[in-house]
Amino acid sequence: MSLQDQFVQAQADSKNLPERPDNMTLLKIYGLYKQAANGDAVGERPGFTDMVGRAKFDAWDGLKGTSNEAAMQQYVDLIEELKDA
Repeated sequence: MSLQDQFVQAQADSKNLPERPDNMTLLKIYGLYKQAANGDAVGERPGFTDMVGRAKFDAWDGLKGTSNEAAMQQYVDLIEELKDA
């Protein structure tokens, strides 16, 4: 199975985890997904009144410079780890 196929499968698996991950883990999942799918963060950081948007942007922006393939692999690994928890 190619990395792209594993990534697509992990996306499906992420919707059926045995328990909901904590917020920090959810932000990590989000950041890895965005980095894998879109590359480095673009646009302006949301303002202080949009705390959720700001946290999501920061999670994505924190992965700046990570290759799409590396982000995909980390995403797949994290979802596998959460499935087994």
